[in-house]
Amino acid sequence: MLSILIGLILLLALAYLGWSIIWVAPLAAGVVALLSGLDVYTAYTDTYMEGLVGFVKKWFPIFLLGAVFGKLMEETGAARAVAKKVTQLIGGKRAILGVLIASALLTYGGVSLFVVVFAVYPIALELFREANVTRKLLVPTFALGAFTFTMTSMPGTPQIQNLIPMDYYNTTPTAGPVIGIVTTLIMAVGGYAWLAYREKKLSAKGEGFVQQEKAGASTSDEAASTPNWLLSLVPLIVVVVLLNVVKLEPIYALILGVVSIMLINAKDYKKFVFSINEGAKGSVMAILNTSAAVGFGAVIAIVPAFDNITEWLLNVSDNPLVAQSLAIQIMAMITGSASGGMGIALSTLGDTFYNLSQTTGIDPEVFHRMAAVASGASILPNNGALLTLLAVTGLTHKETYKDVFVVALVIPTIAVIAGIIMGGIGLV
Repeated sequence: MLSILIGLILLLALAYLGWSIIWVAPLAAGVVALLSGLDVYTAYTDTYMEGLVGFVKKWFPIFLLGAVFGKLMEETGAARAVAKKVTQLIGGKRAILGVLIASALLTYGGVSLFVVVFAVYPIALELFREANVTRKLLVPTFALGAFTFTMTSMPGTPQIQNLIPMDYYNTTPTAGPVIGIVTTLIMAVGGYAWLAYREKKLSAKGEGFVQQEKAGASTSDEAASTPNWLLSLVPLIVVVVLLNVVKLEPIYALILGVVSIMLINAKDYKKFVFSINEGAKGSVMAILNTSAAVGFGAVIAIVPAFDNITEWLLNVSDNPLVAQSLAIQIMAMITGSASGGMGIALSTLGDTFYNLSQTTGIDPEVFHRMAAVASGASILPNNGALLTLLAVTGLTHKETYKDVFVVALVIPTIAVIAGIIMGGIGLV
């Protein structure tokens, strides 16, 4: 048990310091294996690599197509067009709400979380400047709009966190619609209420918009031509409808989404090769970061003491939804990745939870939805998406994490509790 604890602390500490999980994860796994009396070489070459490769084999097509789709949306200006129109409709004085809705719309349409940040940031910066809202609230606003409810709880979202549970529970992207809608409202309304409160409080203290002192993301996107926003919406609608109405496999939905972008923006064909290449490169790094964490989990799973942890999780409550949610949330916190934490937990306990769904009478759709929601209620300072967001905005943990903690960890955790209660009384 101590070896697992030391390995987890090492992984968390090094990730917090900004070291790449691609090599930190096998290092921490080696420490766990060494302290547990396992053969370190075998644990790495067999167990760790099998866990890593297994995740890549299953999910690389989704990561690849999702990244290409997002990059095409970014490079053609389609993502910028949608974001700009949303913020115009909302109004310049409601900067936080405009950025929140724009981020949520793009994320729910299938655009990568990271691409959403780059696409919306220049517009968000201008909106915050016009409304004189402190830049400190940029990060929690993005975190709420892109890293919470549209990523995990909204039924039908094509984000990977909502697709992973499908294989374990034989479900669809719209699994657990009632629980999904309620947890979405908790996160969206609760998070926005907090940000509105913080805006008023900071404004009363005289904290308004201050021009950034160091370079973050480029704000020169406005110089580029912006396509028609209605046409730019079409690829997002294509992915969501094909995935949830037509019930196509995610791979086919994303392929047709990519094709629709290229057809609508045919005049920008010169950007296609660059976009596809860059999307492909980005997908490799994204899936390696996640699968590295899954490989670490695979090593933990063969440590004899892991049976004790599993037994504790399974017996922590009479409600198996509590065990599943806690396991996924803890692993997502440790690895700094919602999909990585979910991959670790479900790869080791997914079959057990599915069997429990059959014996307890709790619908597998409930397990699916709660797995997704719990994975997102995990944003600690070492979270990979948060670190990227801080780099883009030029802000720091000290300036922003208090509000990120509330909107992306505390309120989503409340949503998890609410979802568990609903699932326990038979709501789906």
